[in-house]
Amino acid sequence: FNPDSLRQDKDAKAFIDGFFGAEKNKPVAAICHAPWLLAEINKLRDRTITSFPSIKSDLINAGANWVDQEVCVDQGLVTSRSPADLEAFNAKFIEEILEGKHQAH
Repeated sequence: FNPDSLRQDKDAKAFIDGFFGAEKNKPVAAICHAPWLLAEINKLRDRTITSFPSIKSDLINAGANWVDQEVCVDQGLVTSRSPADLEAFNAKFIEEILEGKHQAH
């Protein structure tokens, strides 16, 4: 699936939505066009994120504060612009997991 197809798939949206919520508190990683799916399930309002620049307007319209940097973290949501930023993206996501804040209680 490509990101545009995924954001229209009800099963994909339900799966991703299951990572969010006070009782879940799981880290989520989204790179390149993946934040489109988060916009579809209304998970970007008031969050600072980054993505591939071509979807910037869509994410801002979904309520996100979009920044142009290689990796961004907001309450366990790790976003990155593109595979060119993969090293920083992976390192930051691993750091979020190792912090242990996102484990079930």
